[in-house]
Amino acid sequence: MFEALGNRLTGVFDKLRRRGALSDADVQEALREVRVALLEADVALPVVKDLVNRVRDRAVGQEVIRSVSPAQQVIKIVNDALVEALGGGEGDDGKRGIDLNAPSPLPILMVGLQGSGKTTTSGKIALRLRTRDRKKVLLASLDVHRPAAQLQLQQLADRAEVTCLPIVMGQKPLEIAARALDVARRELYDVVILDTAGRLSIDAELMAEVAAVKAFAKPHETLLVVDAMTGQDAVQTARAFNEQVGVTGIVMTRVDGDARGGAALSMRAVTGAPIKLLGAGEKLDALEDFHPDRIANRILGMGDIVSLVERAAETIDQAEAEKLAKKMQKGSFDLEDYAQQIKQIGKMGSLSGILGMLPGIGKMKAQIENANLDQSMLKRQAAIISSMTMKERRKPELIKASRKKRIAAGSGATVQEVNRLLKQFDDMSDMMKRMNKMGQKGMMRGGLASLMPGLGNKRPF
Repeated sequence: MFEALGNRLTGVFDKLRRRGALSDADVQEALREVRVALLEADVALPVVKDLVNRVRDRAVGQEVIRSVSPAQQVIKIVNDALVEALGGGEGDDGKRGIDLNAPSPLPILMVGLQGSGKTTTSGKIALRLRTRDRKKVLLASLDVHRPAAQLQLQQLADRAEVTCLPIVMGQKPLEIAARALDVARRELYDVVILDTAGRLSIDAELMAEVAAVKAFAKPHETLLVVDAMTGQDAVQTARAFNEQVGVTGIVMTRVDGDARGGAALSMRAVTGAPIKLLGAGEKLDALEDFHPDRIANRILGMGDIVSLVERAAETIDQAEAEKLAKKMQKGSFDLEDYAQQIKQIGKMGSLSGILGMLPGIGKMKAQIENANLDQSMLKRQAAIISSMTMKERRKPELIKASRKKRIAAGSGATVQEVNRLLKQFDDMSDMMKRMNKMGQKGMMRGGLASLMPGLGNKRPF
């Protein structure tokens, strides 16, 4: 989401690094470029002014000029200002996600415009509460205006393996809310999620309906769902809902798209409500906590290793990983294990999203794109391996010309793609053999270059 902004800011800071010692004029010029970058990223003008002024007050002066590394000092100041703008910094209590500190059944009210992903987000939150927080969740659709809205929520509830309030035709939103809360109390649910109706735009009828439901249900959390792709419109929507209804948190959806990111930077300053969750895909498990410091690191090209490790811990099967590690140590890694690795990577999300969490990866964006590292490539490789017999997967050396033709025909691939897969597997196997011969100390001394002697000074992509 912050790719364009990150690239612009990285360019600004690269110029500063080349300068060495900085003058006040150098810092002022950099701040002008930062201001333009923020405006191009669709950040609200008052937020831009506040952020740039905050950076200027800290950056201009002897503290930076006399610093051992003045460029790094400016980057740190900008990073701190971004964290504060996103809702972190001093006064941040460190709590992320939904606040569950209330008596059961805890009502959560979902509000927002039509098409923002409100119903899908309700399903995602339900799955998250059931699996991560071990809560008994009841979903209830109060949308009696949009055709099939209640059926959509029912399907999402089935996929999340939670209960959805049965549909009673003709009931009004307040009646549905009352029935949901009654069922939640009688059947000992921990959380009841009320998915309200949306409109194509903000109007008096929508606000009156949402306000009435909120006054009746007295939700512990009122979450506004906004589409990050709508830019400044999302900020205006957040301001209107916060002023007329009141929200306790914001969920931004479609952050995996090509949104410029300005809405996220503006949201906290404009509404005062924190961004709590990010929707990064259509899958029900594509929901993550919003961490201001990690987002600021991504914007400035520092990566987000913590989130990457957390995602890996959530998706990777520990028993399978240990089993694979032992096979690697014995040098018995085969195509079946390779297919398992592809499956694990697929669970972690898109390759572009994973790579985007690595520090400095923005500078290698062109090489990565030329390497065609996309999810479809992994799926093609998995299909090719699936077309092999068990014997072929365990002994790839058996795969000769006739077998390659059969495998290619069975997987819808070409013989060249089969050859490419086998070559990649051979390279990986050779690397693992060298790792086993060198041992841990040898790897530490030789580093990556010792494992890939043919790489030289070239980049891996």
